[in-house]
Amino acid sequence: MKSVPIMLGVCAAVLAAFTGPAAAAGEKISDGVVRIGVMNDLGPYGDVGGLYSVHAAQMAINDFGGKVLGKPIELLSIDHQNKADIASSKAREWFDKGKVDILGEVAASATSLAAIKIAKEKNKIVLLSGPGATRITNEDCTPITAHWTYDTYSMAAGTARAVVKEGGDSWFFITADYTFGHSLEKDAADVVKGSGGKVLGSVRNPFPNTDFSSSLLQAQASGAKVIGLATAGPDAINAIKQASEFGITPKQRFAGLVVPISDIHTLGLKATQGMYVTEAFYWDMNNETRAWSRRFFEKMKRMPNMIQAGIYSSITHYLKAVQAAGTDETGAVMAKMKAMPVNDMFAKNGKLREDGRMVHDMYLMQVKKPEESKYPWDYYHVRRTIPGNEAFIPLSKSTCPLVKKQ
Repeated sequence: MKSVPIMLGVCAAVLAAFTGPAAAAGEKISDGVVRIGVMNDLGPYGDVGGLYSVHAAQMAINDFGGKVLGKPIELLSIDHQNKADIASSKAREWFDKGKVDILGEVAASATSLAAIKIAKEKNKIVLLSGPGATRITNEDCTPITAHWTYDTYSMAAGTARAVVKEGGDSWFFITADYTFGHSLEKDAADVVKGSGGKVLGSVRNPFPNTDFSSSLLQAQASGAKVIGLATAGPDAINAIKQASEFGITPKQRFAGLVVPISDIHTLGLKATQGMYVTEAFYWDMNNETRAWSRRFFEKMKRMPNMIQAGIYSSITHYLKAVQAAGTDETGAVMAKMKAMPVNDMFAKNGKLREDGRMVHDMYLMQVKKPEESKYPWDYYHVRRTIPGNEAFIPLSKSTCPLVKKQ
């Protein structure tokens, strides 16, 4: 496990001057430095986040000018190995010894919930782009959490509803056996049944998993029209590949509930053509998304996915809030983050609600056939824009104790 400190034009001598006792007294920026700690996974989720997410955070800091309120911004990163205990212990270490001001990304639901617990204790902000569990903004909501990019409800609201509407009205779920997978299966199953479909069964697998043969045979035997993948990352990729090898598709169709564009790129259009996916961001949506994504590509040699774009957006919004608040004090910054709309290449008129959910439009995509793709990374037809108030759980149904019921 390695920490990877990334500093923007700040030498050790300058840092020492800023963090000394004399400089700390009366500073609007604690310790004279804004420290952002990106915590994610370089293993199973390394392809959807990992160093690509660190680079997106770096871009946000660079584009902001490397300073806020005249003070330098420092970026740190750590691989939590997708383990909640490491996420928890590293969050505590960063807050107590490293003087980190906020956590960014955190990558997975179980690790994020562990880190959030420490951040709440320390009154520090957490920006979440990779995690998907809806409990983050429901029963486990906190006043210091900003859940930015997507959640399992929004993915189900797009993909599951579209597939049922097209006749995919019987489902069998292959589910990752941890917080994120459970949440994704529940939310998708609720949408399927609410749309007039039925769930014929499910099977849970450890994460990560390389052999889906037994699960796929159970899905095949169920007779379901749709195999819902309540998993992500390499597990989703392996399941789709193995289904093709076993001849399960096209007799049954896959619904990729969380299959970002980076996974489509790995699998190829031949294996994924026609699949519906829900996305929060697509690099080829408009001139603004293309311009930012091409800058990302220059360094990383691949187009960004929604998680990486969300990290850039959330950190940019945080820095704008610090600037507007005139301090990095948590309460003042969170108040500004919730008061200010989110307007950037990721979202237009986005809103950070009292439950910590950043509400924005989502997009129902259909993967192109190979012959329809005209240039590299030209993978999607945009089938529908899903308004934010439809894509995310309405506050009237929220179980977050911070939400005032009317």
